[in-house]
Amino acid sequence: MLVHDIIGIGFGPSNIALAIALRERERGAPPLRALFLERQPEFAWHPHMMLDGAHMQISFLKDLVTLRNPASPFSFLSYLHANGRLQQFINLQTFFPSRHDFNAYLRWAADHFTDQVRYGEDVIEVHPEFEGDTVSRLRVVSRDASGQLTQRLTRNLVISVGGRPNVPDVFAGARDDRRVIHSSGYLRGIEALDRPARVAVIGAGQSAAEIFMDLHGRPERPAVDLLIRGRALRPSEDSPFMNEIFNVEHTDYIYGRTPQERDAMLSETWHTNYAAPDLALIERIYDVFYQQQVRKEARHLLRRHCQIEAAELAADGVTLRLRDSESGRQEAARYDAVVLATGYVRDHHRSLLAPLAAYLPEFQIDRNYRLRGDARLLPAIYVQGGSESTHGISDSLLSILAIRSHEIGSALLAPVADGRGNAAAPARAAALAT
Repeated sequence: MLVHDIIGIGFGPSNIALAIALRERERGAPPLRALFLERQPEFAWHPHMMLDGAHMQISFLKDLVTLRNPASPFSFLSYLHANGRLQQFINLQTFFPSRHDFNAYLRWAADHFTDQVRYGEDVIEVHPEFEGDTVSRLRVVSRDASGQLTQRLTRNLVISVGGRPNVPDVFAGARDDRRVIHSSGYLRGIEALDRPARVAVIGAGQSAAEIFMDLHGRPERPAVDLLIRGRALRPSEDSPFMNEIFNVEHTDYIYGRTPQERDAMLSETWHTNYAAPDLALIERIYDVFYQQQVRKEARHLLRRHCQIEAAELAADGVTLRLRDSESGRQEAARYDAVVLATGYVRDHHRSLLAPLAAYLPEFQIDRNYRLRGDARLLPAIYVQGGSESTHGISDSLLSILAIRSHEIGSALLAPVADGRGNAAAPARAAALAT
């Protein structure tokens, strides 16, 4: 059976950035035999949150490559030039492209690697392959839409599967009810319903705010309750000094702290990314509520200090049992649909690698995003987007993709210092010299 140098699980922004870094850095050396497996039938980046008027929250300069190689032909500016829109984008005078434009950029970059990607294959298992007592290879098992299984061998693995929807425990019994929609499937879910008249949006972050405004602007004019745990929508903390936590050197800094210090730093910077919509979007929502007062309407509600005690499903809707955490007042509210803008859990790599758990003590990740394995495990296993607690709040964001792809690519193309790794041959190390 063919043995790949690298198999990447997932082909979203993280592994696209890695594919680019590897291609740009091999510099004439024998190319690595790299393959990426993506469960979606084609490239798509948050397809059900492509809302009209939605913009990126980070600069286009934090694209797949620029912070690593400003001269790369895979930059956002190169994409604009290739599509004849560079001058027009300059005329917009913005650092923040629309989400539609950035998605088109990512697809454009992904299209350069069609020969290295197998779409429509969902990786379901990763198993060890032994030479004696040593794990020398990994067997990656994927399943396509027809149910057919494919097995492949690899010397190294890079897992970049993103997050799985975070569904609060109170909604555990409603996971399969089409009226309860996680934001990751918002457009598909809301358009599958028959003109919901009253909708609850749960969350206080960018996604919740964008979904609220999308529902507000729909021609069927649903009534929307925005349920938040705090007193107010709080804007993202994006001052220049605060944004330095997304700089490359901050990853080294936070990784070198004690667990207690890291926890404190993550708590301090939490509102740079979570429950933190753009200020302009908050102002638009405030204006919606103000204009309701002017017109003496009661279409939408902002439910503050809102705790959800129970969710009950019935033929006529979803009833939420609510408690005001400040006053203690309780009430029941019925909705035709509930949208959970409750974020993601980034632990899928643990279930994928369960057959290897005996070789991966506590799934600890080193500075270069490699899972720490014991002496019996030769293959290198890297995880992108699963290290926030050790590498900082930027780990799941686009901000560090270019640099992280360099770090993982360097490790893959260089000999492993302790001699037991299974990265590419030492002869290729020079190909990655910067």
